[in-house]
Amino acid sequence: MMSDKITLVAPQCVAARGLIGWSRAKLSEESGVSMATLADFEAGKRQPYDRTLKDIQETLEAAGVEFIPENGGGAGVRLRKV
Repeated sequence: MMSDKITLVAPQCVAARGLIGWSRAKLSEESGVSMATLADFEAGKRQPYDRTLKDIQETLEAAGVEFIPENGGGAGVRLRKV
């Protein structure tokens, strides 16, 4: 379940896709977020709307990703234990 305290950052998005083996196209298809928006976000060119970030994060969480909040060592991602 998504925590309101986590703000998705571009490196987390890239890492999360890598953990589950998703292409940007797959994330776009599953989340309903355009490829251009994902590309610009991951490249640090723009910050999507909060609703868009929520859609991305919830989609990745549903696929088994857990987001780790900033704890002094930087925000991160990991696979959820099954």
